[in-house]
Amino acid sequence: MARALAVSAAARRRSSPNPWVGCVVVSASGEVVGEGATEPPGGRHAEAVALDAAGERARGGTAYVTLEPCPHVGRTPPCTSRLIEAGLARVVVALPDPDEQVAGAGIGLLEQAGVEVVTGVGGEKAAEWLAPYLTHRRSGRPLVVLKLALTLDGRLAAPDGSSKWITGEEARADAQELRADSDAVLVGAGTARADDPRLTARLADGETVRQPLRVVLGRAPAGARLRPALELSGDLGGVLDELGRRGILQLLVEGGGAVAGQFHRRRLVDRYVFYLAPALLGGDDGRPAFAGPGVATMAEAWRGEIVSLRRLGPDLRLDLLPAPLAAGGGLLTLQ
Repeated sequence: MARALAVSAAARRRSSPNPWVGCVVVSASGEVVGEGATEPPGGRHAEAVALDAAGERARGGTAYVTLEPCPHVGRTPPCTSRLIEAGLARVVVALPDPDEQVAGAGIGLLEQAGVEVVTGVGGEKAAEWLAPYLTHRRSGRPLVVLKLALTLDGRLAAPDGSSKWITGEEARADAQELRADSDAVLVGAGTARADDPRLTARLADGETVRQPLRVVLGRAPAGARLRPALELSGDLGGVLDELGRRGILQLLVEGGGAVAGQFHRRRLVDRYVFYLAPALLGGDDGRPAFAGPGVATMAEAWRGEIVSLRRLGPDLRLDLLPAPLAAGGGLLTLQ
């Protein structure tokens, strides 16, 4: 299963809105005879890729899959049918699929055909890896990641609005990777006017990736570099519903402070990513991370859990989850 999870990484930036799944087929004698990951939409699912590689050597063997195989006909044939026809004796599944077209039906069909099914192996890691897909299928909305580059005293811009560059090259390159992992990037109209960002994913190694949908809350200036962009307004819940209907699994919110404050106060953020620079503006007149009113007392403070802390050149990347999502503790990794 660890190998299946690793193989699925190849599909992370190409398979959306389908889940990025990995599959490894092991023969009855214990030899790995096939492996594969989900292809771009319309292509083969991970099980089909692995079984095509394995051929007859799959008969009597075991398939390790990071997500429950689909039992329905879509743009490709059902994966359950392929697994059954291949003559596998056992299928090990990391996670059940909450999609209403699957939701246990895939496992049920395999068992009805006499295939032994084992579930839950590697489930925690698979759930972390597939969080955007799982969030979308359970709520109809994308997983929301809020990303901000900040000074150590919590400012995202100087009083004059200047913010280039708070962080160094390594942190900015890491933020580009975060964009590449996202299906859409959102900023407010104020940020579109002030910073004129492109909102494209530009990776340090020159890798070509599918570009995220660019989204503006409000109206973007006519000559803005982020155009063409989807312009949305109104209730943020409605905005997320619309993006969910468009198949957006992960939304990266990049600010500015007013937009960040709105998402935070509405408790719509699933993961916070802060890039912290060893810089201090040293006053109370810089632009804060969250514009607008905060809570009145410490007793009302929002609290979550720091789950990752990484050094990126002179800067730090800090990942924070809301407390319910971080339940269980022991998640912090220091690198």
